[in-house]
Amino acid sequence: MRRYLDPDGLVHGLPTYPYRYAPDGLYTRSQLREMGLRPIADPVAQVMWDGSARHRRSGEPVRTAALYDITQTLLRDTPSLTRLAQLAIARACRRICPACDRMWPYVIPAAAGMCLDCQTLTAAGVPVGSSTDVFDPTAGRAAA
Repeated sequence: MRRYLDPDGLVHGLPTYPYRYAPDGLYTRSQLREMGLRPIADPVAQVMWDGSARHRRSGEPVRTAALYDITQTLLRDTPSLTRLAQLAIARACRRICPACDRMWPYVIPAAAGMCLDCQTLTAAGVPVGSSTDVFDPTAGRAAA
């Protein structure tokens, strides 16, 4: 706990507090969202804590969260029905594979740029396109 306690910001550049030790009136963006608020200014402090083993393996041994002063917030805008419809369409578009034009129940991985089935076909050397070909794993080729 002691290594993350820097209320003057001399070590980390911003006033820094250990996890669950932030002073009253300072909240994370998630906490503000739960209260129906949004920050209108830059963070005034931060919270630091040791990440889980999963984060340490990925090169992030220390986790941080920005803290905002509650006096520098506004009420969140309520989205209109049109905006909600636009967001629903945008979310649906993220589930359409650009290689096979099918909609999947998951978001298409951005790194691969195609659905998992198309990745499997590509790895097997089968050309992927907007067709009705179905991959037959027993034959190792596209079956009509």
